[in-house]
Parts: sequence; C-alpha cells; structure tokens
Amino acid sequence: MRTLKLLLGFALTTTLLTSCYTEVIVDDFDNNPGISLNQLLNSYDLWYVDINETIGYGETPFLQIAFTVSFRNGVLYANNNLVGFGQQGNGFGVPIGNYDAYDMILDIDHVIDGYDSFDVYQIDNNTIELYNPFNDTSYFLNGYQINNFDYDFVFYDNIHYFLQEYEAWEKTYTSEMGVLNEFDNENYLQFLSGGNDSTFRSSQDIPPINLNDIIWDYTGVYGVGDVPGNMYLKTLTLDYDFFDNESFDLSVINDATIELYHPSSGTIYEFTGRGYIQFLRESDTSGRVTEFKDKPKKRKQKTEKKDNPRENSRG
Repeated sequence: MRTLKLLLGFALTTTLLTSCYTEVIVDDFDNNPGISLNQLLNSYDLWYVDINETIGYGETPFLQIAFTVSFRNGVLYANNNLVGFGQQGNGFGVPIGNYDAYDMILDIDHVIDGYDSFDVYQIDNNTIELYNPFNDTSYFLNGYQINNFDYDFVFYDNIHYFLQEYEAWEKTYTSEMGVLNEFDNENYLQFLSGGNDSTFRSSQDIPPINLNDIIWDYTGVYGVGDVPGNMYLKTLTLDYDFFDNESFDLSVINDATIELYHPSSGTIYEFTGRGYIQFLRESDTSGRVTEFKDKPKKRKQKTEKKDNPRENSRG
C-alpha cells in the first residue's frame, strides 16, 4: 500500500460509488471506438474492476480476485493483494498471463486459469465491458492513470480483504493504560476467506509460536464498518458468544501492522501479520511464474446478480 493518507482530490470515489453505464449496455452503444482494441486497452495504465457492477451469474476467476488489471505489451498484470498495493510492479501488480487483442475480442491465457476470450465494449471514455460468452457474464472496468489513481481509497474500501491476507495476526503490543478485560487473553486472530468472509478465529496461545501449531480456541463472526467522515478509521466487531461482542476502532499502521483501540476498556492493542498470503507470486527474471498460492479468496459482489442482456451475443 502506498504511503497512507494521500490527499484525496481525484474523482475515483465518485466513479466507484456511482454507476449509470449498465443501463446502456445493449441499445445505446456503437461498438466502434475508432481506435484499435490494443490502443484502447493501453490508453489507461490501470483498469479498476468494478466488481459490484458485474452482470450475469457466472464468474471469471482471475477477474473475481483482481482489484486492477493492466495490459502492457502482451502481458496481463493484476493487483490481487492489498498488502503492497500500489508498490508491486511499480503499481501495476504482478504478471498473471498473456493477452491478444483484435477486432474487439480479447483473448487471455492466464497462468493458472488457462484460456478465456472476451468481447470488449467501450461504454464511455474510461469504461469498458469485458463480456465472457462462455459464462454469459460481463465485468466492467474503469480506466485510470497511475499518477491519479487513489490506491488508498481502494485499500480502505476493501480492508476486510487486507485482514485475510495473513495466515494469522499476532498480538505484539498492549498499552499499559486500560482496564483489564477478557480480550487481554487473546493473542492471535485469523480472518478467514473463501465461502464466508465474516468468519474469524482467535487463540490464547502464548507468542511466539509456529503458525501451524496454533490452537484456535474460538470461531465466530466478525464485521468491519465505516466511521462517517474518516476514511482511514474503521470499526471491527468480533462476536464472542461467551462474553458478548468485542468492538474496536481499527487503524492500519503499515502493511503488516494494525492497531485495535478497545473503547470499553481504553486499551490499545497492536497486531502484526504473520504468514503473508500472496495470491499470485512474482515471476522470476525470465518471466516465468515461480509459485502460486491456491486459496479460495475472491472479491464478493455486494449487488444482486441479474441476467445479462447480451445473452451470449458472439455469433
């Protein structure tokens, strides 16, 4: 993640939170941008995957994971992780495959998922639609240049995925100030990805301990909430049945450390991430991908899924 608390000033927030292009997907569009598809894809450094605008009931795995994708000289790049977001690959992320673009058709050869082909539609000046006729699903991508892309907004808007990018969070600091409370005994937290993004586990094992040896004492439900007027502060609620909910103010100190302020006791805790999960490893100097992390993490669409009016339009 780039330096925290960059001055906001670009209209990314508006683009991410509002949308009107899905209404003109079929009837009001002439799919002839006047430039080649390669020129169109290269007209922006980053394409933000607006996951909540997805239309259709299918999923394309590499797009479901990615926050951004970039098309650079036949190589497809993606930012799949929030740890290091804005720094990996000079902001482009990691190489995830190759692509070929022709006649408004985009062919992708992904290093894990294999071959996919998309019909590409230019929706407006900085929005394209990638329609996958194999699963009848459309993804919408918004184009930005690196120098005016708000990495911090995307990071904090998706912070629950950041919590999932470590195998465990180890308590490394407890303030002297604060009233004794039950949470003082919790030394490890884990936020699970996969089918249920709201599950956490906790352990009272004494640090340091090998991650594989941690005994998880409790499994429950967690939630991350917004604080009105403060993008950089979140709330974290851990649902402990045996001593009620524990609520915290959640701040990010850096890409591996979070601060939890416990208002009911006045205690400040710091947790450090252990066992970083990178969802696609860096390639070596030859361009070969050297290692993968096969985890079920993916971004979840918050909006209701609906039929795609394109109806497998490729003839």
